[in-house]
Amino acid sequence: MFPPAPLLIPKLPAPVGILVDRVWRIPGSKSITNRALVLAALAEGTTRLEGVLESDDTRHMQQALLDLGIVVRKLSATTLEIDGGRGRLQAPNKPLFVGNSGTTVRFLTALCCLVEGPVTLVGDEAMAKRPIQDLVDGLRQLGVKIDCATGCPPLTVYGGRLPGGRLSMRGDRSSQYFSALLLAGALSEGETQLTIEGDLVSRPYVEITRRMVEDFGGKIEVTEQGFWWRGGGNYTARAYNIEPDASSASYAFAFAAATGSRIQVPGLAPGALQGDYGFVDLLEQMGARVERAQGATTVQGGSALTAIDADMFHISDTVMTLAALAPLARGTTSIRNVANIRIKETDRLAATVAELRRLGQEVSEGPDFLRIEPRPVTAAVVRSYKDHRMAMAFAILGAAQDGVSIEDPTCVAKTYPGFWLDLAANYPSSPW
Repeated sequence: MFPPAPLLIPKLPAPVGILVDRVWRIPGSKSITNRALVLAALAEGTTRLEGVLESDDTRHMQQALLDLGIVVRKLSATTLEIDGGRGRLQAPNKPLFVGNSGTTVRFLTALCCLVEGPVTLVGDEAMAKRPIQDLVDGLRQLGVKIDCATGCPPLTVYGGRLPGGRLSMRGDRSSQYFSALLLAGALSEGETQLTIEGDLVSRPYVEITRRMVEDFGGKIEVTEQGFWWRGGGNYTARAYNIEPDASSASYAFAFAAATGSRIQVPGLAPGALQGDYGFVDLLEQMGARVERAQGATTVQGGSALTAIDADMFHISDTVMTLAALAPLARGTTSIRNVANIRIKETDRLAATVAELRRLGQEVSEGPDFLRIEPRPVTAAVVRSYKDHRMAMAFAILGAAQDGVSIEDPTCVAKTYPGFWLDLAANYPSSPW
């Protein structure tokens, strides 16, 4: 059950010593969960997934796989068994509904090349504005027939085979286009050379994909130009454990930094698959203390935060988290090289600028950057734009400053349905 909207975030009292000292357990990674679901669907045999994230995005992926003929058994809230294999895939008699899940629509666009017959993917109103043309063009270079009238969903894939060959795609739009091809690559026909045009944004996410492909028995070679795979193979079912979501953990870590608290997140530590774990490095630069141990990471806030200049090209899902801390920092916070966040659930760069200004901050912006000059926070209702990360990031600012309310708190269900309960656990008594 979600708190009412708009939701006023109560400011915690000024710290005397460590304000809050607790373990904050973060649910499983959305990125890893949806990749694991695709790999399990393609793997021959029965895969057991532990630590699965239960959220809107992962439910859309599970339902789509069920509609494609894959068997998914829910053993508990965080444990699934999947009976997979290419032979199970069949074209559904209705469009696959993906909601506003970018990983679902992009990963399934490539997977559906392996499905005999036409498969249509359709999303909600927001998804109809999210670009997918680069992936469509890439698959067309391999000879796949795809109808996509607007460059955004809906689209129809006429599958049956995923040819090998050569293709190239721009790297600065979305790493998910590349991950989609790598996930389906083991079952493609013959060798494939994928060339990256320019720099690859959020490259750590593609590295997650590459490492997970290897975990399930595939092999992706990194080349000077991009990636290469042999094709003609298959995946093998296995037991697989999903680590906590590093993007969601950024809110727990930021809470510690913002409020002078000490927060430990178990399950995330050096060697984590997810690049967004690097957000703790930025907090360390701002003056927070970070303890990296085997099996857990702890962040402890200090007396004050110092502004930093951060290139966030590879950890762009945490841009809003850093931006929400900027009003608390001494000096000008600069966030650079993040043009790609304009094509996420919303134009996140424009949304972040607008909401910081609504809160009284002085903000300058460009096509791929923003700079924040801290000013006293003005009480306001922060618009979420139906974007889970906007809501969660600015809730952290509200815990440190009076007067911050969040419009549409229910939008966090996309990736972190229990966020408000977990945030409330930091207060002496439930704030809602």
